[in-house]
Amino acid sequence: MTRAALVALGAFIVLGVLGVATARFFGKSGGRLAVQVSVAAHWLGAYVLWSFAAGLATKYRLIGEYEAWWFVPFALVAGWWHYRTRVHATAERALIVFVGAQLLWLGVILVGAGVLAP
Repeated sequence: MTRAALVALGAFIVLGVLGVATARFFGKSGGRLAVQVSVAAHWLGAYVLWSFAAGLATKYRLIGEYEAWWFVPFALVAGWWHYRTRVHATAERALIVFVGAQLLWLGVILVGAGVLAP
């Protein structure tokens, strides 16, 4: 599942870059495609960093286990929200959505590991 998610996101980024390059070649700005590539790059980077951090936390027994594939549906929903915010608002508001989603995911991990259990 992890490999398939990475391949899908990588293909999305490559197709987005090709779309932006083609649009610019023909004199168009490619605004929405550029935003799609940017959002996909944000979430792919977040996936890699969360997997790395969770792997370290698991190795040093800070958390029990980490199922990386749960991040994929979360990233798709939050990425859609990130994209919609970026298109209809400013880049700063879209980054607030991105950072807020990362903090929410941190909370999910900590609750799942029992760190924030009452």
